[in-house]
Amino acid sequence: MKTRRHAKILELIREHDIETQDELIQYLREAGFDVTQATVSRDIKELRLIKTLSGSGRYKYSTGSDGGMDMSSKFHSLFTDSAISVDSAMNILVIKCMVGMAQAVCASMDAMYWKDFVGTLAGDDTIFVVCRTEAAARETQDELRKLLMN
Repeated sequence: MKTRRHAKILELIREHDIETQDELIQYLREAGFDVTQATVSRDIKELRLIKTLSGSGRYKYSTGSDGGMDMSSKFHSLFTDSAISVDSAMNILVIKCMVGMAQAVCASMDAMYWKDFVGTLAGDDTIFVVCRTEAAARETQDELRKLLMN
């Protein structure tokens, strides 16, 4: 049971930006696991989960093994220092960057898990991001624009 619960926790944190133990408990209960806060707290320790900065600027649970915290902070830093604008057309995002910076920003985006991205393409000063849906493109555009305003 514990092994299945741990596997489910890892799956949930990959699929969702889970910020609190309460959120994790809720997701686990929806998946059929009857858990307490103490159990989830122990699971977090045993799985060595950490909180990392997500693409939306919020903290979420992560394994850290994917370079999440490091890549998230690198992306945030590169994006805020290099990006000029974010626009969208249908399900495609167009990110304009300072000359020579698009590939670095794009590489840092690719190193993070973006569930709504199908793929990215960078030139010298422009990044194209193909999103799964128009709604995902609009939502990501709003999140990235918020980063630009900081």
